[in-house]
Amino acid sequence: MADHEYGKMDIHEQEKTYHGFLKLGRISLYICLGILVFLAVFNS
Repeated sequence: MADHEYGKMDIHEQEKTYHGFLKLGRISLYICLGILVFLAVFNS
């Protein structure tokens, strides 16, 4: 069995994926808010 040392794993790719996920969530939120504002302004 391989020796495991806590804190030695390279997590660069995981961090990059996580930040991409947060960015996608933020963009989705802005789009939804934009649609809601559009519908409220034009009373569709």
